[in-house]
Amino acid sequence: MTHQVHIIGGGLAGSEAAWQLARRGVHVRLSEMRGTGERSPAHQGDALAELVCSNSFRSDDAEKNAVGLLHQEMRDLDSLVMAAAAIAQVPAGSALAVDRDRFSAEVEAALAAQPTLTVVRERIDHLPSEGLTIVATGPLTAPSLAEAIGAATGADSLAFFDAIAPIVHRDSVDMDVAWMASRWDKGSGEDGEGKDYINCPMTREQYAAFHQGLIDGEKTEFREWEANTPYFDGCMPIEVMASRGFETLRFGPMKPVGLDNPHWATAEHPNGRWPHAVVQLRQDNLLGTLWNMVGFQTKLKHAEQVRLFRTIPGLENAEFARLGGLHRNTFLNSPRLLDRQLRLKSAPHVRFAGQITGCEGYVESSAVGLMAALMSASELAGQDWTSPPRETAFGALLSHITGDAVAETYQPMNVNFGLFPPVDETVKKKQRKEAYTGRARTAFAAWRAAAELVPA
Repeated sequence: MTHQVHIIGGGLAGSEAAWQLARRGVHVRLSEMRGTGERSPAHQGDALAELVCSNSFRSDDAEKNAVGLLHQEMRDLDSLVMAAAAIAQVPAGSALAVDRDRFSAEVEAALAAQPTLTVVRERIDHLPSEGLTIVATGPLTAPSLAEAIGAATGADSLAFFDAIAPIVHRDSVDMDVAWMASRWDKGSGEDGEGKDYINCPMTREQYAAFHQGLIDGEKTEFREWEANTPYFDGCMPIEVMASRGFETLRFGPMKPVGLDNPHWATAEHPNGRWPHAVVQLRQDNLLGTLWNMVGFQTKLKHAEQVRLFRTIPGLENAEFARLGGLHRNTFLNSPRLLDRQLRLKSAPHVRFAGQITGCEGYVESSAVGLMAALMSASELAGQDWTSPPRETAFGALLSHITGDAVAETYQPMNVNFGLFPPVDETVKKKQRKEAYTGRARTAFAAWRAAAELVPA
C-alpha cells in the first residue's frame, strides 16, 4: 500500500478531504469514477468538485446566517472549496455564487500541485477491507458500491429526489421587459448595493396562468422503485411547490417583495411599480453569458419546460444551455450507522463524508469532508480527537449527523440555527442570530487553538 488514506469520490467532500490531508503530508489516493467513461446521471463532465445543481453556496453573511458562519469556519481551517469559490466568484447579492467551470478548475489545479496526493480515475466496487478510508461518493453512489455499503451496514439506504434548475443564455433574455436588481437593492458591490439578478415580472393574471401551467404540465414519470421516494424540502421541484397552494410560489422562489420594477414605474403601468410575482435569474459563469433560474428545479419534461418557461415575461425567446432534471439521491441513516468520528460502526477503518451522510448542500458536504480529513489525520498521528463544540457550525452539523437526530425520522439537513444549542432566553428575538454567531466564533477560536488546528 503506497497511500495512508484512500478517499473514494472526487466531489466537493472528497476533494476537500484530499486537500486537508495532503497539506499535512499524508499520502492520499483519491479514486474518482468519472474519467473512466462512466458518470452518474446528474454529472455533465469529468472535472473534480463539479457543481451538479445550483452554482450558489448560499448566504455569505457570517453575522446572521448559519451557512455564512460555516463559510467562515471553513476559511479559518484553510478550506480549498472556499478558496476556489473566492477565485471563481460571480455577483449574487449577499450570496456566494461561482462560475462552476472555473471553480472546478481551481480545485483540480490545487490538488494536482500536492506531491503526496495521487488522483486515480477508477471505479471502486467494494469497501476496502483494511486501511483508513473515506467514502465521499455522494448521493449518486454507483450501484455496485452502494450495494457493498448496504451489505456492510446491514440496512437499506434511505433515498430522496433532488432536482436541477434550468440555465438560460443571457443574450436571449428581453431586457426591455426584465430588469437588473437585487432585493431591496442589497447587492455585492463595495457599498452594499448592486444589481446582481435578472428579474422577470408577472402580473396576477400572468402568475395565475403560469401556476396552472405548472400544475397541468407533463412531468417525468417515476419508475417502480422510485415510487415512494420523498423529496428533500430544501430542493423542491417548482411544480411540487405549486401543487401545495396558489400562493406558495409567491412566498418562495417567486417572491416579489423588495423588487421595484423600473419599466412599470416609468410607464405608469396599470399594475403599479410592484410585480405580483417575479422570476429571478442568477449569474452562473464569470463571463455573465449563462444565468440560472433561481429555485426552478423541476421534473417537467424538457419540451414542456421550454414551452412553459417561455411564457415568463422577458423569457419569450429564451435559449436554454441546460434544462431542468430530476435524480434520486441516497444517504445513510448516519445516527444509527456512524460513530461520533464518522466511522462505520461495523467497519471503523471506513469513514463517510459529504452528502451520503445526510447533510445537504455544497458547503455542508465540503465541511463534513474537511472534518473527516482532520479526524483521519489525528488518528494517523496517534492523537485523541476533540470534536468541535456544538455551539459552532461544524459542531452543530456533525452532532446532527452522528447522533442528535432521531434515527427513525432522519432526513437530509442544511446547517441552520435549529441545530445549535439554544441561546439564552433573555436574548431578544432580533438579536438571536448575532448571539448564535458571536457565541460560535468564540467557541470555534478556542477549539481551534486548543487542538492546534492552524492551517497547514
